Amino acid sequence: MAAPIPRLCLVPVLLVGLAACSVGPNYKIPDTTDITPATWRWQASTPRDDSPKGDWWKVFHDSELNRLEALALADNQNVRAAYARIMQSRANARAAATDWFPNIAANSRDKRERTSAHLPTPVPVKIPSAQIDTFSQTLDLSYEIDLWGRVRRSFESARAQAESSAADYNNLLLTLGGDVAATYFQLRALDSDLASLRRTIALREKSLGLIQQRFTAGTIQETDLLRARTEVATAKAELADIKRQRQEASDNLSLLCGVPASNFKVAERPLHGTPPVIPAGVPASVLERRPDVASAERLVAARNADIGVATAAYFPSISLTAQGGYLSKDTGTLFNADSRVWSIGPSFSLPITGFALIRANVRRRREAREEAIATYRQAVLSALKDVETTLAQTRYRTEQSAAQNEALAAAAQAADLTRARYDSGATGYLEFLDAERTRLQNERQANQVTAQRFIATVRLVKAMGGGW
Repeated sequence: MAAPIPRLCLVPVLLVGLAACSVGPNYKIPDTTDITPATWRWQASTPRDDSPKGDWWKVFHDSELNRLEALALADNQNVRAAYARIMQSRANARAAATDWFPNIAANSRDKRERTSAHLPTPVPVKIPSAQIDTFSQTLDLSYEIDLWGRVRRSFESARAQAESSAADYNNLLLTLGGDVAATYFQLRALDSDLASLRRTIALREKSLGLIQQRFTAGTIQETDLLRARTEVATAKAELADIKRQRQEASDNLSLLCGVPASNFKVAERPLHGTPPVIPAGVPASVLERRPDVASAERLVAARNADIGVATAAYFPSISLTAQGGYLSKDTGTLFNADSRVWSIGPSFSLPITGFALIRANVRRRREAREEAIATYRQAVLSALKDVETTLAQTRYRTEQSAAQNEALAAAAQAADLTRARYDSGATGYLEFLDAERTRLQNERQANQVTAQRFIATVRLVKAMGGGW
């Protein structure tokens, strides 16, 4: 028959079992099935192998865009600040975890003191003055037994907040990448406008030379010559304005990339081609990828753990304190066996009159969790709205681009025919100018619609959380 287990040995087992208990509600991810649709309105769920992943901007196959994105990730100051916030949150979590372990400190107290010869005593006994030396070398230990899970819940809260900060960092990276790409494609659209205006100015200056010859020969009126000069000057004014807009876009890119504007330059290159087709996937997978949704969910977990921290204040707290070391009146006998000192004992604390304050704190923590849940559900709704909106943008921008290109082709053909008729004297200069203006207007509108198609694709990738 086995020997009975001493009762004293059961105490650590009991303390460990109690320490495994945690008051307050256990965390469950808030339910969002009532606001999450099964499919998107505008596009079926058709994930493909060529969908964007980590470096999602590479799906555009633009080396200059890749360079700018890498520059922004490396040198953007907001990214560095966000990374520092992550490190702070992780340090806070590590600090909260230290409460699980005993606090041990080494103390050295050495002093010399002189006592008074006139100390107040209840008995009229004269105590002579004296000098006393005290040398003390001790180790102090203190440890709070986490019976009700206060430390455990505090660590849960700190860890969840650190994870929320990491999600915020990823969301910043996603937003930064989207801003760089959107600004880049807008700059390329301005490059297309510059090319269109330069071609227009060259044609108008050539026409102005022919009109000048006709006016000199007396075959046309002076009004035609003045209108031709007006059109050349107007186009040059528009060209100067587009150059200004491009410089502003370039300066915005330099800020995103963390480079001084005076040292930043992007060579001109008109925007051509069509953006890639991005599969949207299913709503549930999008919600798993969105870093802003993940951040909001982690804050719910943190606020839920805070309830347990506040609830633990209802229950008694037990701490163990101990001290051991050497104490002597001189250094020669400090480390002798007879100079050893030690003490050990528990401390017990139970609130008696503070229950109203504890109850208010618990209520405040519960309401903070409800606020976090509402914020999380709002983030889910916002994510779903973003994808639906960007899917609609990509669809309608494609339709708009097809119609705009058709209009441009017709306007260009009409302008060529009108020019031929004007050169033959079959029509007046006003009709010729109107046709040229219409062609230029449609060409610039086509440039902007093309840029908006690329930007809508960037927004779609961002809305989906940067790919999968």
